[in-house]
Amino acid sequence: MTEPRQDGGHVRINSIRQHYLHYVGAKGPVVIVPGIVSPAALWSHIAEPIAQDGYDVWILDVRGRGLSEQGPHLDYGLDACAHDLEAFLIAMDLNEPIVVGHSMGARIGARLAARSHRIGQLVMLDPPACAPGTRPYPIGSERTHAMVESARRGEADAYLQQAGIAPWPEPLRRQRAQWMAVCDPRVIDVAYRDFHEQDIYQDVAATNCPVTLVVAMASGVINSDEVARFQQSHPSLKVLRAEGAAHQLQAENTDLCLSILRQALQYGAQKTI
Repeated sequence: MTEPRQDGGHVRINSIRQHYLHYVGAKGPVVIVPGIVSPAALWSHIAEPIAQDGYDVWILDVRGRGLSEQGPHLDYGLDACAHDLEAFLIAMDLNEPIVVGHSMGARIGARLAARSHRIGQLVMLDPPACAPGTRPYPIGSERTHAMVESARRGEADAYLQQAGIAPWPEPLRRQRAQWMAVCDPRVIDVAYRDFHEQDIYQDVAATNCPVTLVVAMASGVINSDEVARFQQSHPSLKVLRAEGAAHQLQAENTDLCLSILRQALQYGAQKTI
């Protein structure tokens, strides 16, 4: 199988430096928006096989992560990140892409899909399902801070050593240690604030495109009541259940993640809801 051509770079959009990776394909565009402290490089192993399927795959470094601009002068809030995504789609002339958002990235995609017609399909991978008045996000911010601080100090990642965490492939462990260290820790508290103060269900209800919700069944991030609430918010929403998958399914359950993504992308290709 021919390896997809990879490139990437920086573009100045929405008044910031935005970094991206690009795996070139002939089919329609797929834009991956990673989670809270996941730089674009940690999704290369997902983008490459999707590009081998023919899709034109782009991965964003969300502001404050990876090689995109960061610093105390930036707004790290949900709206700013959604504006970045919209500006990126415009700058790269990506027409109605399939946006695949993981965790926080899914909420960024949902916010833009609620306010713009630029997204052709939204795939939400295990998004935080909390909203005002609901249960808190079950993954505490302390754990996320500890992961970033360990990486920044060059120490072993305690998360990967916990019982019940599936072993990450060694190349991904090295990438994680390298790239998580360049995340701005200030992004974490802002993201957690928005998880609880911003209403993802309102965004999903207002989306202007087909929506697929992927539930990582072993993560605890989305429970059955929250799945039902997503379905009530968007009656034509498609639900795919990743049995046995953890929240970091792209690394801990890579084959299953790719299988689920391919189902979702095929759903988008059918242009049905």
